[in-house]
Amino acid sequence: MPAYRALVVGRHSVPIGVIHMDCIDDESAISRARKLVDSRDVELWQLDRPVARFDAQSGQAFRK
Repeated sequence: MPAYRALVVGRHSVPIGVIHMDCIDDESAISRARKLVDSRDVELWQLDRPVARFDAQSGQAFRK
């Protein structure tokens, strides 16, 4: 199962936390990462490949 990581992003796009996830594909990883968005943005990565970024303020997701 592919390994993903969700980075909780602070000011100036500096990661302030990481959540490791094993998901079957990008769509399931995106679904799980979307639930992590609260007052901070979240970036989703698979190894060194950016998958998506979730904007906390607008509630939008941007696939990379």
